[in-house]
Amino acid sequence: MNLSRFFVLLGMVAMLQACAVAPTAKPIQVQSSTTLQQQHLQQISAIQQFSIKGRIGVQSEGKGFSGGLTWQHDSLNDDISLYSPLGGQVASIKKNPEKVTLEDGKGNSISAIDAETLTQTTLGWRLPLTGLADWSLGRPASSAIQASTWDEQGHLATLKQDGWEIEYQNYSEQSGYALPSKILLKNEKVSLKLLVEQWQIIKPSPASN
Repeated sequence: MNLSRFFVLLGMVAMLQACAVAPTAKPIQVQSSTTLQQQHLQQISAIQQFSIKGRIGVQSEGKGFSGGLTWQHDSLNDDISLYSPLGGQVASIKKNPEKVTLEDGKGNSISAIDAETLTQTTLGWRLPLTGLADWSLGRPASSAIQASTWDEQGHLATLKQDGWEIEYQNYSEQSGYALPSKILLKNEKVSLKLLVEQWQIIKPSPASN
């Protein structure tokens, strides 16, 4: 009889111990990640002007391109140059509030109202320039977000927006910010890889009185 009581008491103690360890720190981790996410977005939200140097690879309906990339961006203008693997300039894309113009390596130029239409017509694949400046910085564009995930450091990990699926595979410290260095973008027809080797963030100068 005493032995039976002993086992009953032992079972009760085990149950109490299990209940004692049941609460976890998971909600705290979620809250911490959310806070980091907000802090990171707030930090990069002020970036309006940057330049990057890197590489780009594109596959679209049997066509492909791989080579170097330089890009200068501000809130109104974009200036993108594409280079062959050997370093020769293949094309330049210049965007201003009125139009987008592409000039090939032979000096021929064509203009359109948006970069997506222009690159589809001239290069055979669509460059999503409308949202690319925000996506390259690791932040959603201003349009509706279909889905998004964030890593433990508060950085954007995946994003679905404007018909594109975007995956961030690496971040690095650049110009005092944590910025993407490897981005994969794809939709039904295009698969695009952007490798950023160098970031330069141009911080706004204080307004003069």
